[in-house]
Amino acid sequence: MSRYATTDLHGCLHTFRHLVEEELNLSRKDELYLLGDYVNKGPDSRGVLDYLMWLQAAGYQVHCLRGNHDQALLDAARHRWRWDWLGPRGRLPTLRSFGVSRLSDIPAPYLNWLATLPYEIELPDFMLVHAGYNFALTPAEMRQDHSTMLNTKSYVYDPVRLGGRRLLHGHVPTPTAQVRAKAALHPGALGLDTGCVYRHNPELAHLAALNLDTWKLTLVPNREPAYTIGKR
Repeated sequence: MSRYATTDLHGCLHTFRHLVEEELNLSRKDELYLLGDYVNKGPDSRGVLDYLMWLQAAGYQVHCLRGNHDQALLDAARHRWRWDWLGPRGRLPTLRSFGVSRLSDIPAPYLNWLATLPYEIELPDFMLVHAGYNFALTPAEMRQDHSTMLNTKSYVYDPVRLGGRRLLHGHVPTPTAQVRAKAALHPGALGLDTGCVYRHNPELAHLAALNLDTWKLTLVPNREPAYTIGKR
């Protein structure tokens, strides 16, 4: 059995499938942890959700937690708040992938699946979260601070507050060379978002997967058909 973690797919279905089927050769005995942000920005948000749900239904041990973009899609589709911050350029690829003109028309099974996603996953040796924690809070409080867990872009890692566990997260696109160098040091905290969706950024534009036991880092270049996205 192998354990892997990856993050921030953002609608990049072809790249993710290549990672799972060609690079990791994922078996039903392996465990794959995804750290959120399956939707928005990229070309095929629906395809990513379909593939994740198919893997789970087919008996693969695929464990998904929620990211801020998953939460934003869920909130907007259920009319909780307006989604203006992403803008039409960010919204339209998601709407097209579902074949709808309004977020509220996204089929219920997708919204229901997103609504079940946990904010964190606790392993014996790792804590997995989308963005990070507010380590100034008590351990109980910081693990209920969902806004920080989904959105923070900085933190001061304190292993004591995680029971000695290492921290893995996504959320902040980081150059592949920087992630590779840091992973080689086996750090206490590591961000795995290498900005796969930003296909015009040569320092990004990769999907990263970490083997949690060997610390081998797999980097897959963006393999999507051409789509419109700004350079980060």
